[in-house]
Amino acid sequence: MSATSTIFVLNGPNLNLLGVREPEVYGYDTLDDIGGRLEDQAQALGLAIDMRQSNHEGHLIDWLHEANAVRARAVILNPGAFTHTSIALYDAIKAITVPVIEVHLSNPHTREAFRHRSYVGQAAKGTIAGFGAMSYALALDAAAKL
Repeated sequence: MSATSTIFVLNGPNLNLLGVREPEVYGYDTLDDIGGRLEDQAQALGLAIDMRQSNHEGHLIDWLHEANAVRARAVILNPGAFTHTSIALYDAIKAITVPVIEVHLSNPHTREAFRHRSYVGQAAKGTIAGFGAMSYALALDAAAKL
């Protein structure tokens, strides 16, 4: 598939621990479980996904730049805790033309007060949050329509 048919799915810190880390908040699905369902969904939409995870902010920034350089169709980004702290991710999203959809498994607005501000969301095309693993599927549907 061409890059314009590819959706980057980027995942930030601690998302490699999905399924075991606070399952009452994040659910029991692993990142591999979510990725497998997204692959099937993307194929049905005539798209491909490039799914990655890193605990390092710089990797996420480099991947955003890469998505832009290869003219990806969109980026689905779950920045984890960087949501609330990273002006660098905000700047990277503002610097690229590829639309970015922010995704969260939980709803940050129903959690601790420090989670209510999203720097990423201020730069993203939109945000989908609070639907558990289904948040990714909803984001993929949105990305397919961009």
